[in-house]
Amino acid sequence: MVNGYQPVSLQEALNIKAEHRVTIYGGGTDLMVGKDKPDTYLFVNLIPEMKNIIEDQDYIRIGAAATFTEVLENSLTSQILKDAISLIAAPAIRNLGTMGGNIGNGSAKADSVLIHYAADAKLRLASVRGERIVNIDAFYLGRKKLDLAEDELIVEILLPKNGLDNYYYQKVGGRKALAISKVAFVGIFGMEGDRISKLSIAFGAVADTVLRFKEIEAIMIGKTLEEAKAQKQVFLDAYEKAIVPISGRVSSEYRKETCLNLLNDFLQQNHI
Repeated sequence: MVNGYQPVSLQEALNIKAEHRVTIYGGGTDLMVGKDKPDTYLFVNLIPEMKNIIEDQDYIRIGAAATFTEVLENSLTSQILKDAISLIAAPAIRNLGTMGGNIGNGSAKADSVLIHYAADAKLRLASVRGERIVNIDAFYLGRKKLDLAEDELIVEILLPKNGLDNYYYQKVGGRKALAISKVAFVGIFGMEGDRISKLSIAFGAVADTVLRFKEIEAIMIGKTLEEAKAQKQVFLDAYEKAIVPISGRVSSEYRKETCLNLLNDFLQQNHI
């Protein structure tokens, strides 16, 4: 028999989280394959506030307990996120797996997290002590290390509504479905007039966290396309030095070469 709590409101869930040692259970797709099973679960799939997919002036607000399928099928969801979700596992897993679980698992291979990094998404965290908004890149402190207190819940993902239309996304895996990323890449590009106004690049499944180097991106911001072309080799050289992959299922050399090839493809797509 499963031991756990099944709150129907956020406040009830936060009270339980403050008073008991519990493991959050959204869809359970990661928990059920783990060797060590927690003693007590906190089921969050009946909390309306954590299931919503709504919009405000600036953000699409995605409840942490919304499943991949629910996000994929929602008309508010940006296409860039739909592309990533469509390559997560298989439909049966997408029907159960949740957005918050993909983030809370703390893996640099999490497909949705790569998009959140590049899009400058934020997380809404809550506890009985109050709420706070955290930038996604500040939330990840290392492999399986999160800026999440013992009594806090991930309630919502705040994905910017604008500036995500021109993108390049690639996931490199061992097969077309049910594949864990060997390398994943996303680049987002924008122009205002004849100047580059947005250049956002993130690499997944390469290091202990998703990699994004805003200081290198800044090299191209404000440049014309011709000026950017003149800086292209400097730009690529900076990434060659900055990307320090880990080895694992694939070699670090393979990961770095693939990252740089995808980066170059992204630049060429945008005439740089």
